[in-house]
Amino acid sequence: MTQEKQETKQAIIDAFHFRHATKKFDANKTIPEDDFQFIMETAHLSPSSFGFEPWRFLVIQNEALREKIKETSWGARGKIMDCSHFVIVLARTKKDTRYDSAYLQDHLKNVLQFPEEAADGLLQMVENFQKEDFAILEDEDRMADWASKQTYIALGNMMTAAAQIGIDSCPIEGFPMKEMNDLLREEGLLDDESFSISVMAAFGYRANDPAPKKRRPFDDVVKWVE
Repeated sequence: MTQEKQETKQAIIDAFHFRHATKKFDANKTIPEDDFQFIMETAHLSPSSFGFEPWRFLVIQNEALREKIKETSWGARGKIMDCSHFVIVLARTKKDTRYDSAYLQDHLKNVLQFPEEAADGLLQMVENFQKEDFAILEDEDRMADWASKQTYIALGNMMTAAAQIGIDSCPIEGFPMKEMNDLLREEGLLDDESFSISVMAAFGYRANDPAPKKRRPFDDVVKWVE
């Protein structure tokens, strides 16, 4: 193993030890814009099922809207007004993730630039996946869950990237989904029912040092099957 690889691996492990769910942020510290742009780029480049990118990231810097979110989301209280940057992660709804949706047609043609025959072949595969393999097509909740699970890949990448450059974060699920969707809809942020809230995250700098990280023993959670 080269020295450079060993140093890279150690830096990544150090970032995982550094990262914790920050409960209180220092309101006097702001993340430099180029650093937060870097964090959001890791979300932008994150992998998704079939490469469909079933997400959108709302960076909420408006104080009045933050106040409304604080009143709606119990999990955001104590964080949202003090953190430097606050992100709401949206997941695309069945309207856009169904195999025959206009969104997927556009995505394959204009973003992924698939030839028509290749796009048709992939959508047939997706149709079978949604109808048979995962059997999610006729269940609104399971379609929503499929998209939402993918947003957590991006969330994990954002938090890890932040930790690698010394920035703290806290993922937030503490909110009533209907009320948060209603708020975002009133604010014009759900785009004609193409999106629903999935998860939120606060980013900034810790106000207090965390307790040492605790985990179950490695061999209890990692099993080698040979």
